[in-house]
Amino acid sequence: MRVAISGITGLIGTALREGLGAEGTELVALTRRKSLPPLTTVTWDVNKGRFDAGSLEGVDAVVHLAGAPVAQRWTKTAKQAIRDSRVKSTELLVEGLRSLKHRPKVVVSASAVGYYGDGGEKELTETSLAGTGFLPDVCQAWEHAAMEAMGLGIRTVVIRTGIVLSTRGGALKKMLLPFRLGLGGPVGSGKQWMPWIHIDDTVGAIRFLLDKDDLMGAVNLTAPTPVRNESFSRTLGGVLRRPAILPAPAFGLKLAFGKMSEIVLEGQRAVPAKLEEAGYVFRYPELKAALEDVLRNDK
Repeated sequence: MRVAISGITGLIGTALREGLGAEGTELVALTRRKSLPPLTTVTWDVNKGRFDAGSLEGVDAVVHLAGAPVAQRWTKTAKQAIRDSRVKSTELLVEGLRSLKHRPKVVVSASAVGYYGDGGEKELTETSLAGTGFLPDVCQAWEHAAMEAMGLGIRTVVIRTGIVLSTRGGALKKMLLPFRLGLGGPVGSGKQWMPWIHIDDTVGAIRFLLDKDDLMGAVNLTAPTPVRNESFSRTLGGVLRRPAILPAPAFGLKLAFGKMSEIVLEGQRAVPAKLEEAGYVFRYPELKAALEDVLRNDK
């Protein structure tokens, strides 16, 4: 199989590159860089609308993960960059695929559980409605752009990813230092739900989706056991053998990060209904074992 990946230097992209590469999959990096040795590279410039799409001729699959970091203060400029890096890049990708004579069989395009907004206590499956606000709006536009590939005869999957557990990046890496110092604890009320997934299951599920010919549309990329923030904090503290009782008050987060604080103060009780129905078996369905593994093995 020949697979093109955008965002290949990010947290998920790097892990996917390692996982697929170990299987002998031929990888193509879709990147802004001129080269990314030893990979074959296809260059693009989303801001200028430039894309060497012809170099994707004959690839079997595309995994589209590119996007500017969401965890930054949401200034007007930052919000535009967050949206454009997702929506415009996806539109550019689909237009490039339209020009190919031999198109890939499948596109797996990133999205996020932020699609649901603040879900409260509702269990959220792929059929649940979108929320309201900046992130839900971005996710809806992002997914709509990706699903245009279906009109080209390409099976398309959008992965609504939760909090990816890895020591190499993402939310967990940011949390580790204060928790190791005994300064960690619940955020805000601590009652908000946290949909998480081990980095190995993130890669495993994407690999599963590349092969599952009858699976398309939105797929929640989360473990089957979301937990509340207070439970996550308590479990992480227990695994690290540190107290986890110091709360981070909501007003402090709002003062420090503005609207971006919604990411941690709101939650989604998202579950992977379609993945489980399709037969994907999670290696790490429970939080404690997942945290123990990533921390022990520096994943």
